[in-house]
Amino acid sequence: MKPMGEEHLAILRRHMVEIVDMHFELAADEIGKSEVEPRLRKALLRVQRHMFVPAPLAVAAYQDTPLPIGFDKTVSQPFIAALMIDLLGLDPGHRVLEVGTGLGYQAALMAEMGADVWSVEVVEEFANEAGMRLMAFGYGDVQVRTGDGTRGWADHAPFDRILVTAATEALPRALVDQLKPGGRIVVPLGGKDVQHLTLLTKDPDGALDARPVIPARFTQLETAA
Repeated sequence: MKPMGEEHLAILRRHMVEIVDMHFELAADEIGKSEVEPRLRKALLRVQRHMFVPAPLAVAAYQDTPLPIGFDKTVSQPFIAALMIDLLGLDPGHRVLEVGTGLGYQAALMAEMGADVWSVEVVEEFANEAGMRLMAFGYGDVQVRTGDGTRGWADHAPFDRILVTAATEALPRALVDQLKPGGRIVVPLGGKDVQHLTLLTKDPDGALDARPVIPARFTQLETAA
């Protein structure tokens, strides 16, 4: 059998986006909308997900499923990855903090949408690999560093949006403090077994309004030793 070329992968990527479209339509009551934000949909079609997973899994990159990337971590199911970014309500020029880079796929999507992205990853190997992949595929403006994401990235705060890609029972105070008034955080809130993907909005007085969206299952947010 011939190896898959770019034209075949592009077909699979379009199919992936169609599946994401279907999930949005089916979950419209919970999400509050039935369609993917157009700029995000375009980014999903442009960003080559197979370049942000381990090479042996490239042929599975466009299936609507999480994929293992090592260290007991996964890259999120495409629908969940898209939903998290959609809930952020990104505009071009927004300053975004990502907690949990993985291999860089969601950072690439947000950069493709015109956001300025700073991403913190607790696993040094992931941070190094994500930085190289983002640079190689045209997203070198994304800033990635190894560190404890629960502490945010104070040097570049405040942020318009914060995306947390691992679950926590209580949102770290540093992330709340580094979010601008009117800003949004998307995070899976809950313990090891029960979580809800949650949209948090910060009001002018600094209080957070929480809207649970859908049940989710993420690995737990880690802190650096």
